[in-house]
Amino acid sequence: MPTITLRLELHKPTLAKQQMYKRMAETNTGFANWLLLHPDINQATSRIFKEFSAEKFPSAVINQTIREVKFQKKNQKAKTFRKMWCCFNNQNLKIEKKSKLYTVSFPTLAKRIGVPVIAKPFQIKWLDQMISGSVKIGTGKLYQKKKKWYLAISITWNVESSQGKKVMGIDLGLRYLAVASIGTKSFFFKGSKVAYTRRHFSARRRRLGKAKKLQAIKNSKGKESRWMKDQNHKISRQIVNLALANGVGVIRMEDLTDIRNTTKSKKNDQGRSLHSWSFYQLKEFIKYKAEMIGIRFELVNPEYTSQTCKCGHQAKENRNGLHFQCRECGYTCHADLNGAINISKAISGLVA
Repeated sequence: MPTITLRLELHKPTLAKQQMYKRMAETNTGFANWLLLHPDINQATSRIFKEFSAEKFPSAVINQTIREVKFQKKNQKAKTFRKMWCCFNNQNLKIEKKSKLYTVSFPTLAKRIGVPVIAKPFQIKWLDQMISGSVKIGTGKLYQKKKKWYLAISITWNVESSQGKKVMGIDLGLRYLAVASIGTKSFFFKGSKVAYTRRHFSARRRRLGKAKKLQAIKNSKGKESRWMKDQNHKISRQIVNLALANGVGVIRMEDLTDIRNTTKSKKNDQGRSLHSWSFYQLKEFIKYKAEMIGIRFELVNPEYTSQTCKCGHQAKENRNGLHFQCRECGYTCHADLNGAINISKAISGLVA
């Protein structure tokens, strides 16, 4: 089932509410760090909070924090939490609509009251489905960012699998951010314009660094990050639309775990501009957009996908930059397209 997170901005919470939310976050963070060192953490229930504090605190938040701390300690070896925002499960979140106003209520230190949220146009559809029950509500997280308060709610839903029988393979890289292959059709997404813009941001930050304008550097990084996210949204949307228009039922991409270590073009200007590109973000955008319309998404082991010919011959010498020529049969092809074709065929197997 596909999952997305809906980030809802609270509409002008009063100063008293903001102070209460901050106090809840501080208490919850202190409790989480205290719980990390507790010898009986694995048997902890909401009653354990009384050992930490005599203050009244929502048991719904306590239970979620216990679950998160257990997970973090076991899987990520957490030693301390800088901030542990308050989270609520779906049984403790209530979404309502009054006239054109949407409200969300959740446990707090005070009486439970519906808090109005700012519903952006693309969020209204999801809010209506949450109210009707056609999507499943997951956990919600109350947090602050840039002096604004948000409630992030995860939602999942069922979709019918696409009836398309074709497979799309996608190869990611530097000179071309993405190359997609569907049977005999191919689609290229160049990285040159993106590299130019990245170099522009980088050069500007170097000038700001010499002038010691630290806040301006921070603002520039934030602007670039937002721009990158927008580009990844646009590319992923084009790719999924192409898949839908061409009867694709499965999209396959290479596992991106080692992409920063395997990209060879870091030495040139384009490589320096792109090796830090958020390929993982692009992959995630393609994944959730595909699953939203019923197209299955699969990861492929990238081993030898760029070196293998359609005749089956595999050799490092087959590839030279963007040129692929098989040393066995003489077959030639654009190297990234050859990789996309091999990814669509999952020649090295699927990632479990």
